[in-house]
Amino acid sequence: MASSIHDLARHLNISIGTVSRALNGRADVNAETRRRVLEAARELNYSPNQSGRSLRQGATRSIAFMLQPHPGDQQYGEPFFIPFLTGLQARLAEYDLDLMVVMGEPGQYQQERLRRVVETRRADAVVLANTRREDDRIDYLSKAGFPFATLGRSQSGGDTYPSLDIDFERAGNEAVDRLVARGHRRIAAIRPSLDLNFGYLFLDGYRKALKRHGIEVDPGLIADGFINETGGYQVTPRVMLSKDRPTAIVFNNDAMALGGCKALAEMGIRPGHDIAVIVIVDTPLCRYFSPALTAFRPSLDPMGRRLAEMLLASLPAFAGPEGPRIIREVWPLELVARESD
Repeated sequence: MASSIHDLARHLNISIGTVSRALNGRADVNAETRRRVLEAARELNYSPNQSGRSLRQGATRSIAFMLQPHPGDQQYGEPFFIPFLTGLQARLAEYDLDLMVVMGEPGQYQQERLRRVVETRRADAVVLANTRREDDRIDYLSKAGFPFATLGRSQSGGDTYPSLDIDFERAGNEAVDRLVARGHRRIAAIRPSLDLNFGYLFLDGYRKALKRHGIEVDPGLIADGFINETGGYQVTPRVMLSKDRPTAIVFNNDAMALGGCKALAEMGIRPGHDIAVIVIVDTPLCRYFSPALTAFRPSLDPMGRRLAEMLLASLPAFAGPEGPRIIREVWPLELVARESD
């Protein structure tokens, strides 16, 4: 029976990427390792995966990550995506694949950039983030038959592609539970105004938790704005001007929370003293704010590694003996209690 590249890697106790580079005569593999790989290939009757061979021959050996910066004040990078991309790149490197970040203008939807990546074959597969409830990018890639995975769910495309998401609904639910347990009944929710799917999931969890506690959902305590500091700064006063103003706010974005806390301070309202604040999701910005903001923390580096595995499992060239499969997962967030609630 012929062996696969996975069998060679297990037999030699080295990575699939190293085996691949040795078999392809890459100069970055030392002579002894190359000798061991070629010898094992003969002994184990190695047969190259034809799908993998065709992929390599026409391939860039790159995966494109479509990064869509948010418009606004953030001049310090993307504290959410950097650790995620670190994990994604680390796992892809084990398969001798590179990560290419395709970044558009802040706020730009990126449909044309995505189309260029696909039509010019600049990458062998694509990873999408900031998924929308109805996402034209997913529809386009599905119709084109181009391999992709998503960080985040969408109603587009069904269950036909790998996706890894954070459980925003559960986090919204648990944030309300925590605040109600501390005596709060007037709890506001602030989320991004774009059609981002995670905002809908968060709001679903928030509403369900209020109803479970017998608290009527007040539309005047729900606001949305631009997904940046300015957005939070502009919309937070709206909920605070309610006739019966809230005693707690849950922000569905860290940058919006920073802007919102500045607005509160200018109104003479002290987060952590006069009003409770919880953020979904946690970044270093929450940790070093004063007061430090209670937040829900994702496992970003492991998520990046896992999404790489899920994407590769869907590709015939890397799927292993069991064949290609679609994996979809939702990961929980860890509550980090600090000073703001």
